[in-house]
Amino acid sequence: MKKLVLVYNPVSGKAVFKKRLDEIIYKLQSRGCMVIPYRTTPENADLVDFIRLAAPDGIIAAGGDGTVHEIVNLIMREKLNIPMGIIGTGTSNDFATFLHLDTDEYFDRIASGQTMKIDLGKVGDTYFINVASAGMVTSIAHEVDTRLKNAFGKMAYYVHGLKTLPQFRAFDLTVRMEKEEIHEKAFLFLVVNSSVVASFKKVAVQASVQDGVLDLIIMKQCNVADLMIVTTELLAGKDISQRKEVIYRQASTFEVECSEELTSDIDGEVGPKLPLKIETVPQVLDIFY
Repeated sequence: MKKLVLVYNPVSGKAVFKKRLDEIIYKLQSRGCMVIPYRTTPENADLVDFIRLAAPDGIIAAGGDGTVHEIVNLIMREKLNIPMGIIGTGTSNDFATFLHLDTDEYFDRIASGQTMKIDLGKVGDTYFINVASAGMVTSIAHEVDTRLKNAFGKMAYYVHGLKTLPQFRAFDLTVRMEKEEIHEKAFLFLVVNSSVVASFKKVAVQASVQDGVLDLIIMKQCNVADLMIVTTELLAGKDISQRKEVIYRQASTFEVECSEELTSDIDGEVGPKLPLKIETVPQVLDIFY
């Protein structure tokens, strides 16, 4: 019998996961899995000890991007040689959306132990499964009140973004890669592992979690009208990589500097200030898939 620790965030996704907890446990138990739930707290001080004592065959992260980010870093930091599953229940769970981990069939794959190895990104000692960024989108993620996210879900991000659009300021950005150096006035940059960011589904159309590289997207300084057009195309799921306002590259390492004292965003969490060195860690994490 497969033993799984289910780490769940009780307030994610408008706090509705508490109502789904029994359903999730049933779906796993009915497939022959033993489920050991762990309810997250702001500190999660005993989570490592809990997992080591449970000695599971896998860890399932149920929550938003923040919950997934924490479990990824726990597995890597503690060198836990066990696979991870993702059940998206938060306001935003971009990586689960990218891999379509939202069907009943996914529980079959967890129970059968079907996994794949994926790349991660790394900034300093912190790993990320989906995105490292800085600029206008970053500030939106950090400024939206938790109560608004729980009440209105993804719409809270979009409303706040539209409200603050006139305040966006460009900065001088330098990005060094293995074979190229870019200097640009920019509104933001994203270094991504998947194509789904902030619930936009085609931010990086060439992205793959098994190709050994990360994808760079730079939104160049432009007028508000052009910025709105790019945003509208993203909302419509269109490819923006060829637009004149966008720079798109792929590389295994990025050194990023800017003229402002910007704070980065790592998988939706507050990251270090720039400058940053961002690198790909290839084929390093097993996930149920």
